Amino acid sequence: MAADYFDAGSDMVETNSFGGSGYMLAKYGFGDRVEEFNRLGAEHARSAAPAGRFVLGSIGPTGEFLEPNGTATEDEMYEAFVSQAKGLADGGVDAFCIETMSDIGEISLGIRAAKDVSDLPVIATMTFDKGPRGYFTMMGITPAAAAEQLSEAGADVVGSNCGIAIPQMVEIIAQMRQATSKPILTHVNAGIPKIEGGDIIYPDAADQMAEYMPRLVEAGANVVGGCCGTGPDHVRAFVRKLRDG
Repeated sequence: MAADYFDAGSDMVETNSFGGSGYMLAKYGFGDRVEEFNRLGAEHARSAAPAGRFVLGSIGPTGEFLEPNGTATEDEMYEAFVSQAKGLADGGVDAFCIETMSDIGEISLGIRAAKDVSDLPVIATMTFDKGPRGYFTMMGITPAAAAEQLSEAGADVVGSNCGIAIPQMVEIIAQMRQATSKPILTHVNAGIPKIEGGDIIYPDAADQMAEYMPRLVEAGANVVGGCCGTGPDHVRAFVRKLRDG
């Protein structure tokens, strides 16, 4: 899978470790193999990376809420992130991508854990929905506030991913750019998924998304890519649009 994306023109590919925290793996009986699984995920992607290309260690939400909204303590969640980050670092990632987060407390713990484990760069992205008052994460963070608070938490690159279609992501990135001078990364869904005949279908075609890529860059994004529903064909279209005009 990683090779397919590199072949399509990706400069960087994420590991398949999005749900690789101890909280998530414990649900399947693998809670004691966190470092091993994350190391293997990183090694697989690393083995497919050509010279000069990069592997990002994906760290997704734990699926738990911190006290008092949930039962997870800060110490427990921090240690869960440490274990995952150690495995990814041992497997040879070039940077960490802590992504699809809604809670600034949770993502801040992830950033600190990654920084404590190694000197690798840390990318941190949050997910927003649009309501009557604008864009917010599930926990009430605006894009501008996210850019500021992620920077304060130590992220080297900030941004947004997932959750919405690409026209709305252009607006989110513009708001984040106004609030930070840090590099901004975004990887975007192929639209909002629908269920058709029992299958999950993402409606946005590769060329359709590619038309918006220059707008993301104009809005302030330094790194762009695809999230849910995007495949190698999407990446090829992005590359054609941004590099070849």
